[in-house]
Amino acid sequence: MSKYFVHSQAIVETSDIGDDSRIWAFAHILPKAKIGSNCNINDHTFIENDVILGNNVTVKSGVYIWDGVHVHDNVFIGPNVTFTNDLRPRSKQYPPEFLKTILEEYASIGANATIVAGNTIGKYAMVGAGSVVTKNIPNNTLWYGNPARLSGYICNCGEKLNETLDCPECGKHYGLEDSLIVEI
Repeated sequence: MSKYFVHSQAIVETSDIGDDSRIWAFAHILPKAKIGSNCNINDHTFIENDVILGNNVTVKSGVYIWDGVHVHDNVFIGPNVTFTNDLRPRSKQYPPEFLKTILEEYASIGANATIVAGNTIGKYAMVGAGSVVTKNIPNNTLWYGNPARLSGYICNCGEKLNETLDCPECGKHYGLEDSLIVEI
């Protein structure tokens, strides 16, 4: 008896699914994909073989996750986020290996963002809706636009930090070390 839920109109070819995950209608998951525990995979999604989803991942409707995308724990992927995995695609011509795209713990990707292949989105980073990510995104940063640009810093709780790098919501304090934000 499985300890996860699969809607009767989903096509789930993998059995590598953690407890308490939910897979809704019209999702299609290929045989070698790995899905963690307590994930929520919404309607009209597609997950290829070389994809790993950590625990507590939310994949909203209309997201296709291609080979090479690895998603760590507690990541939010908003509706219609687009991933790429080949910088020079041609019909019926495949690279020996697809580029790796990594979403680190607690990253949040806004609706309709595009994540270009081969980039890493850092821990607690936030990508705004409609943004196009063309380079690596450091931890605890807010990016938006086309191409996405640094637009501020984000607390682990999700609030934008003020000009002194303090969180107005939870009171955590941050600083910059070697141009990277760290909690102090």
